[in-house]
Amino acid sequence: MREINGADRCAFIDYNSSNDFYLFEVGSYQCEPCYSYGPLIRTESIFHYVISGKGHLILNGIRHEIHAHEGFLIPKNCMAYYEADAKDPWHYAWIHVDGPRARELFRQVELTESSPIFRPNSRCDEIYQTIIDIYDHLDEECYCLGKVYEFFNYLVTRHTVPEDAVSDPKLQYVKKVIRYIQVKYSEDISVEDIAFVCGLNRSYLTRLFKEATGYTPQQYLINYRIKKAKELLAESNETIQYIACLVGYTDTFTFSKAFRKIVGQAPSEYREKRKNKKGYETGSSQ
Repeated sequence: MREINGADRCAFIDYNSSNDFYLFEVGSYQCEPCYSYGPLIRTESIFHYVISGKGHLILNGIRHEIHAHEGFLIPKNCMAYYEADAKDPWHYAWIHVDGPRARELFRQVELTESSPIFRPNSRCDEIYQTIIDIYDHLDEECYCLGKVYEFFNYLVTRHTVPEDAVSDPKLQYVKKVIRYIQVKYSEDISVEDIAFVCGLNRSYLTRLFKEATGYTPQQYLINYRIKKAKELLAESNETIQYIACLVGYTDTFTFSKAFRKIVGQAPSEYREKRKNKKGYETGSSQ
């Protein structure tokens, strides 16, 4: 991971446990006038979303003008060069993602070598926020792969398509599961509850979700609960028993066992190390 003057953020990840998506890198950069990259040929595809400003892409010898709130795909094995405008240089974010499902979905929104520009039917800054969310949770593979699905959902739903076209229903189910867990994780919910809400058979939902993210809904739920517990342990003085309750566990033993399995240490150890680290950072800055 690196940051340059708070403006350039780039993180190499290399998550490849999903059968559908391989996530390699995310980042964002506020370019200087005429800042350029390339020419180069990438071994995996990369998508840029332009937050502000403008610039141009030359892909396989063809020039494409790109403006704010648009995006562009550089497919694998294509010669590419891109450059920021001299007067209004772009600020963009990128996600380096590939895999069988990724290539299929890029084709679904008609992003190809001959048509690499993404022009959404409405402003879609959620794409930028999704990339930043991944950057902010680099050590949480389950969370990041869920965000990859959100990224593709935004591409599909904001893609300009004929009125009778229907977006990929699998994306909608996966998004619904993720959203349900994010809202209801503190309650006593089960995979059966999630399947009922989605109107799907539990086995089918589990298979669909795992094929998409590399995790079962139950694994995703546990990981999300532990993620929230880590935040509470680091940022509050609540008791471990109370935090266990806040993230959906009815007893401290089960919570501590799940926490240790994922984090590698007990909740009390994690809190103490975070407290010591914070004290060291505060002392170092003075």
